[in-house]
Amino acid sequence: MVVHEVLHESDARYEGWRVAFASAVSWFLASSLIYTFAVFFKPLAAEFSWSREVVASAYGLMAITSAISAPLFGFALDRSGVRRVIVPCMAIVGVAFGSLALLTARQWQFYATFALLGIVGTGLSPVGYSRAVSTWFDRRRGMALGLVISGAAVAGIVQPPAAQGLIDAVGWRTAYVIVGLTLLMIGVPVVSSLIRERPGDHAPVHARRPGADVAKALRGRTFWTIVVVFFAGSVALNGAIVHLAALLTDRGVAATSAALAISTMGAASFAGRLTTGWFLDRFSGARVSFVLLSIAALGTYLLASADSFPSGAFAAALIGLGMGGELDVTPYLLSRYYGLRSFSTLYGLAYGSSSLAGAIGPILLARTFDATGSYDTLLPKIAVFMFAVATLMLTLPPYDLRTEAQSVGPLPEPTTPSVPRE
Repeated sequence: MVVHEVLHESDARYEGWRVAFASAVSWFLASSLIYTFAVFFKPLAAEFSWSREVVASAYGLMAITSAISAPLFGFALDRSGVRRVIVPCMAIVGVAFGSLALLTARQWQFYATFALLGIVGTGLSPVGYSRAVSTWFDRRRGMALGLVISGAAVAGIVQPPAAQGLIDAVGWRTAYVIVGLTLLMIGVPVVSSLIRERPGDHAPVHARRPGADVAKALRGRTFWTIVVVFFAGSVALNGAIVHLAALLTDRGVAATSAALAISTMGAASFAGRLTTGWFLDRFSGARVSFVLLSIAALGTYLLASADSFPSGAFAAALIGLGMGGELDVTPYLLSRYYGLRSFSTLYGLAYGSSSLAGAIGPILLARTFDATGSYDTLLPKIAVFMFAVATLMLTLPPYDLRTEAQSVGPLPEPTTPSVPRE
């Protein structure tokens, strides 16, 4: 008789870590939709004589369609499983992103492509990856989620200068083709072969997963507090991602240095996501969130007066550090407060609010610039708003932090849901 060794979360050979790493790679690739936009921003505006609001509105439209579709994708993930959703989404996103090489001066084509990317790209968001990873982890869930979300942080480091290098070498059209092919040739094989939920955690047993149903969560203050805080932080983060390169080059910083400042944001975000995972496994997630959002608010405030690469990179690093960690906090808190029964649906709603903020932030900054020629007046207001909202996290109730090891095996019998008392 062959005896199979049972591995637990603390073992590096545990399959859950392979799922988490593959999810990080997939999220790294999907983040091309976000982190390369700022680099393509000025070339597109110059090519077609578009205003900054016209270009930024495409990002905003992508965010809006993502916000609308996120709850629907969450519902599908809870019932159909992760792999059935993310594999076709990766293929479609790769084709659509590469098709941007065929852009003309017709704005509807530009907007239609980014609308499609917003819808399908939601299937490649942390909504799906977080569910897959959470089924594998309990005691180390914070660190595992931090590893997944760090994929986007690495993208923030690598992709802006890589995209700038491609544009300088082969032009923006060919650069779009190369990025699209990368998603198809690397992304599709990774997600189809490595990302899956823990054995026994699939659609037929959805009803007996421990946790709250959607209706009960929506009736409570806790869920809506998490949503509001996630929304506020995303306004600043997405506004900074889209406009940082333009803001710094307007103030005399070289384009390559401006791209490096975006990479600095990504590096800080990477550090924030991994360290936040460690803190979440040991301390109150609500208090961790308050500290992170306060750091991001300070970075947003300093960005208003940044007039050199060092000052701009420092402000970007604070924003990246704070918001990078906050992206870990949201799925972690939802899984702790409400369990995994309707996790993806609830996270889809929260992620949808974040995507909506992703539309509002860049457009607000674009309109402010087009009207005043500067970003200076709006950024301090956003910073104050962020800090005020961060204090709401201190009002959240405590939750039970489970610490028992979770091994691979049949789905456990349902337990009493740990739903926060409002």
